[in-house]
Amino acid sequence: MNELLLGLKLLLGSGRGNRTRFFLMVVGSGIGVCCLAVVLAIPGILAAQDARMAAREPDCSNGSGSCTSTVAGSVGLALNRITPYGSEPLTRIFLAQLNDSVTPPPGLPVFPGPGEVFVSPRLHELLRSDRGLARLIPGQEIGLISAHGLAHPDELYAYVGVRPAELRGGGHMSGFGWKEPRFPTVEPSTLDILRFTLAGVVLLPLAVFLSVCARLSAASRMRRLAALRLLGLSRKGVQRVNAAETVAAALMGAVVGLGAYWVVNQSVSRVGLPGFKWYPEDGSLSFRTLLICLVGCPTLAWFVGRASARKAAANPLAVRRSAVEKAPRLWGLLPLVPGTGIVIAYCVAGASGHVPTDTSFSAILMPLAVVLVGAGLVLSLPILSRLLARRVARATSSLSLGLAMRRNEMEPGGALRVATGLVLLVYAASLTQGVLIELDQVSKNTAPVQLYTMTLDGMSREKEEAVTKVSGVRGHAVLAESWTDPEGQERPQSIRAVIATCDQLRKMASVVKNCVEGRPARLMIREFAYDEFSRPGKSYPFRLRNSEGKSRFVAVRVPTSTIQYHDDTPAQIPGSGTVLLPPSMFPAGFRPVGRAALALVSSSAPEAVRSVLEGIAGVDPTIEVETDGLDATALQQITVIKTLLAVGMILGLIIGLAAYLVAATDRAVERRPQVTALSLLGARPRTLRTVQVAQVVLPLVVGLVLAVVTGKMAESSYLVTGGGAVFWDGDGLPLLLVSAVGVVVVAALGSLPLIGRRIDPELIRRD
Repeated sequence: MNELLLGLKLLLGSGRGNRTRFFLMVVGSGIGVCCLAVVLAIPGILAAQDARMAAREPDCSNGSGSCTSTVAGSVGLALNRITPYGSEPLTRIFLAQLNDSVTPPPGLPVFPGPGEVFVSPRLHELLRSDRGLARLIPGQEIGLISAHGLAHPDELYAYVGVRPAELRGGGHMSGFGWKEPRFPTVEPSTLDILRFTLAGVVLLPLAVFLSVCARLSAASRMRRLAALRLLGLSRKGVQRVNAAETVAAALMGAVVGLGAYWVVNQSVSRVGLPGFKWYPEDGSLSFRTLLICLVGCPTLAWFVGRASARKAAANPLAVRRSAVEKAPRLWGLLPLVPGTGIVIAYCVAGASGHVPTDTSFSAILMPLAVVLVGAGLVLSLPILSRLLARRVARATSSLSLGLAMRRNEMEPGGALRVATGLVLLVYAASLTQGVLIELDQVSKNTAPVQLYTMTLDGMSREKEEAVTKVSGVRGHAVLAESWTDPEGQERPQSIRAVIATCDQLRKMASVVKNCVEGRPARLMIREFAYDEFSRPGKSYPFRLRNSEGKSRFVAVRVPTSTIQYHDDTPAQIPGSGTVLLPPSMFPAGFRPVGRAALALVSSSAPEAVRSVLEGIAGVDPTIEVETDGLDATALQQITVIKTLLAVGMILGLIIGLAAYLVAATDRAVERRPQVTALSLLGARPRTLRTVQVAQVVLPLVVGLVLAVVTGKMAESSYLVTGGGAVFWDGDGLPLLLVSAVGVVVVAALGSLPLIGRRIDPELIRRD
């Protein structure tokens, strides 16, 4: 305890310079804790949104979580429809009340009656500007959904009250509330990717930055600690004195950082980020997060403070006399070797076609490799910098370069403090690029046309005809499968068919050759697997039904003639060998039943897609429409992930630049006595600036080359383990190299003002 009090007294009574350094340590720790709090708060925000979504899910007693069957004790009917509105999901819940005991869903004061509508605040604003949107939400708006019933302020959500007879496809429910939401804000597997990336982008550089802040003015502090040791203080006492100062700075910085986070959360949550908005209460920090910030960061500072004072406690005379530092040991290369080995192994596996299939093992090994490579970059930088500096110093004839290299050779730890933050920033940028590539593989529809499919079960002939005439629809057809006996023991054999005329087929596809009107044929699609059951001459039954409920079977023989077919979206026709059947083959008034769907095609322009969906809703707002290649919930998740990754990159940039500025400024202040001595010996300011730039740029270039190489390998190995179609990405390499060059330029320019014009001999008076 006496050593701790001594450390605090030295902190308060050791001059203005020391108090300024302490203030910088507090500010640096505050920035680090604020960034840490942002990262730790993200899972809590997502969990709060998912909890509200789960609380409003219709509760069905059938145990499946989806209202699809009639159950005893039902109090109402519910039908969920999710429609794309641009790249956002528009959720409509159609509700019908069966008795008076039903409880309204969260966020609603009363249960909506027939013709009554409750909408979210943002949807309320859109209804004023987009008149066509009202066809998706029929009824009179009588109120807004409160925050308790919404996942986030910008959600597009509506409750539509209807009569029970209008919800023949709706499920019976007993209330609201389920264990988990059907469509969480971020899927658990994608959330693991986010955690993995944020750990590499933010947490790893953050640990380095906090360590740098805890070691400000290390040389002057070591001389002071060595003096205490020579005065009789024990080794552990010296370490405690230094740790007391770093812990005090870290604790005050933690309080400042948490206060800064509160301000950031309150302001940013109200403005929102692109594609991601939350309520300020969702961003409140949990007790565990507060414990990590208020206890974990000072604990880290305690160990860093004790470790940094070990040299002064063990050999105080060497510190006071400024003895030459020992060369860094080769054990610093230890983390880099296994980490690089793992990523190289994954790259070789991907290049040779042996993609790993054990995802659970890769889910553990890949993050471990990323952490090992990142730690290896940090620890190997002094070793490589010293080795290169020695060779350059021996080979160069330049005075400036020789002085710079000799300084790096004698003090390789300085390179670690200055360059580490920027090196890790470039390494993390490459990893983030790999995650974005994987996410881009699941994106919105890029084809020139958009496909819509609707099941024919429950759709009347009049509605079918009305849907095909919706404005914006340029082609339509019926997709069906032949009938199979559900109780048959053998493997069922069936064929797929497209029921359309040649004219309808040409409107849906870009290439149709050899089509003869009124004649069945097989569709041949290049690069598609051929249907093994579609053999010419073989007969398959199709089950039909008319509007009166009468059923009959029609046998269809697979024709020998073929049609060369190609469409702009392969999902229109399931595969090669699908049979084209003209509508005249079936009796008037009869349609296929079972797996039969109506397919529509329109332009993929957002305005056209919105017009078609609104037109279908005008026919029947409860029709379930599947939009191939346009999954609004998936697109929203990707938008959220990209936004959070952008936040992580911004935090990583802040941390990297802050670490560089703090370390470079601190190192320049520590070197003022040496710079003054060189100035008194006749060195020009230009020479000293060149020395300063070379001291910083050389280890930084070494680290950046390593970061780019290992980062690209780690990115490729991540893409290999992700199981996507893209393993190697060369498009992002130029941007990464330009970023690395920009980092070097910023570091060089930042080193120029650190050499002053005024010579102060007082700095070397004691020497």
